[in-house]
Amino acid sequence: MDELLKIKGLSKYFPSFCLKDINFEIKKGCIMGFIGENGAGKTTTIKLILNAVEKDEGDISILGLKNDADEIQIKEQLGYVPAEDYFVANSTLNKHAKMIEVFYPTWDQVLFEALCKSWNLPLNQKIYEFSKGMKTKAMLALALAHRPKLLILDEPTVGLDPVARIEVLDIIRQFVENGERAVLLSTHTTSDLDKVADYITLMHKGRVIESLSIDEIEEKYALIQGDSEAVEGKEGAFIGIRKGEVTFEGLMLRNAAELIFSDTYIKRPTIENLLVYTIWGDKDEESQEIIKSL
Repeated sequence: MDELLKIKGLSKYFPSFCLKDINFEIKKGCIMGFIGENGAGKTTTIKLILNAVEKDEGDISILGLKNDADEIQIKEQLGYVPAEDYFVANSTLNKHAKMIEVFYPTWDQVLFEALCKSWNLPLNQKIYEFSKGMKTKAMLALALAHRPKLLILDEPTVGLDPVARIEVLDIIRQFVENGERAVLLSTHTTSDLDKVADYITLMHKGRVIESLSIDEIEEKYALIQGDSEAVEGKEGAFIGIRKGEVTFEGLMLRNAAELIFSDTYIKRPTIENLLVYTIWGDKDEESQEIIKSL
């Protein structure tokens, strides 16, 4: 079994929002970047994966098991770090570990203490004295101490200083090095994904727009930049485009770009380009004009 997480036909209906027909999978040894604007459905999808919210349709398979029927067995092999910390401010990291370890037969206290020592996390210091970076690393230590096979991270680097962010990204990379584990990394910081991600799943308005490898992004898409005059009459070929008085920038399918533009206009797209121009291209013309006039 190469897939540690497989989602097929997943849907969830709310009065004001619909998560519809979500399909993607994460293979062993891979880091999947999970991106989309606020309200796209990323957090709802994570809650469904964790069985914190009941799905309406579809299947979620984790380690070859059903996420609802086999929930206890799955969660023994799954690590999760939420966007907001869950610590009791007046407690200590050591006390949190003692509360958590009873739920995991594979809890490794030696590993936990080694991680805390390596990351300079005091076991008996009050949590309210921890910095934001220390709290994030503390949650990672607690999530990794039972040796999970799948790690789900929700905005782990938000609010961190550059040094702490690099440290967290190094931890994520090291987690998948043995080729048997995988990470689902939900984040708005696309520059982090440029450093560590193997695959990207892009959500927009409750749908999966793309789920593909980093190499496939470059093969499928092209960033087009140049003088505004060069794009006159060609705007309809773009997925999303931003035009100024002098220059323009936009995202196109690469095969179309190579037919319409010369090599001097065609650039390699980043993950941020894919995210921004997919959303930008979905704005109606009136909304775009309002934004441009600000």
